[in-house]
Amino acid sequence: MASRGKRGVPATPRVISPSPTPSERDESGQEPSSSYSGPTTRSAARRRLAATPQPAPEELDEDDSPDLRRARTRSRSPIDTRKPGRLTSRRSENAANGVRTTVADTKKANGQPKPQSQQHLPAKIDTTNGHLSPPAPSTGHGWSWRDLSRSPSPLGLIPIHRHWRTFVHKHEVPRKALHVSIGFFVVWLYLSGTQTRAVCPYLMGALVPIAAVDVLRHHYAPFNRLYVKVLGALMRESEYAGYNGVIFYLLGAWAVLYFFPKDVGVMGTLLLSWCDTAASTFGRLYGRYTPRIRRGKSLAGSLAAFIVGVGTSAFFWGWLAPTKGPLPGDEHFMFTGSLRLPSALADAVGLEPAKAAISGGLALGIMSVWSGLVAAASEVVDIFGWDDNLTIPVLSGLGIWGFLKVFG
Repeated sequence: MASRGKRGVPATPRVISPSPTPSERDESGQEPSSSYSGPTTRSAARRRLAATPQPAPEELDEDDSPDLRRARTRSRSPIDTRKPGRLTSRRSENAANGVRTTVADTKKANGQPKPQSQQHLPAKIDTTNGHLSPPAPSTGHGWSWRDLSRSPSPLGLIPIHRHWRTFVHKHEVPRKALHVSIGFFVVWLYLSGTQTRAVCPYLMGALVPIAAVDVLRHHYAPFNRLYVKVLGALMRESEYAGYNGVIFYLLGAWAVLYFFPKDVGVMGTLLLSWCDTAASTFGRLYGRYTPRIRRGKSLAGSLAAFIVGVGTSAFFWGWLAPTKGPLPGDEHFMFTGSLRLPSALADAVGLEPAKAAISGGLALGIMSVWSGLVAAASEVVDIFGWDDNLTIPVLSGLGIWGFLKVFG
């Protein structure tokens, strides 16, 4: 050990060659075959060993093979054989009991101090309710309606979601089938000549009892469990402790059919039924490959809503209404196949009245593109955390009504 501490650093870097060094030959007791040396006394061998620089000892793992030991570069500093720390917390049986283990807790358990920047931070305690649902907040303000995110949903509250994870929970096939079927039901009502104002009493008649039942189930846990057991396939798990999306669906459809003209009301309901379903489906499938617009909304879902909105507008105003109509109430349509610049704007740019109007396929194309933009924007926007089943038809109706009020 004394001789090792006295040796100096070599002047030139040492190159490791496949052939053994003189010190290695001395240690192994092998002599070169090309030269001969006579008998060496013990004192001469010790002097030779002390004069030859020795490679620094390195701590080798037990798993290293002899080839790796041979090929590893000699270093003056010993190799630290400790395994690197885990970047994520280790899952243990504490997770099943509702206890969260973080990286900071792991370092504390291993005796490593916290970083200086985190020593004065307040401790954040998360408690769970025993399920894979959103944990109870650490603040004392209680739940906020923004905490009950409608997409993605937690897993563990509704039994049918655990048994049918792909069919019911991941892709929401029963819920989306009901969502899309409402659009076809609206088309059937239109073809039968039903007026939009005539549908509103039925929507309100269904809204009142459904809302009353929803309030009742939140006050009585046994009734809530029975409700979830019967209708769990049509619910999201966030609706276990929140209000049912059907309430907002009925309220949004009632508002757009009651306050807007017939064609705008029908379009608002169709955009709710088909564009929202397309955005949810393609957002779940391809949203991870596209930029995120906001929480739970991706560019893939917005593009799907836009494309379906363009197709829905072209289907209704370009084929359904002209081919199957005119029906009762069609004379009050806001879009009659032509668009016109306002007179003030036409005079400002110097256009004659005949040149300030367009009709036919060009007008239908502009109207379809605008409907797609309105549908995509209403699907993305967040107004006070309100349910999108309410905001999509109302905002779509407002956007289409305002556009046609100016250019219709």
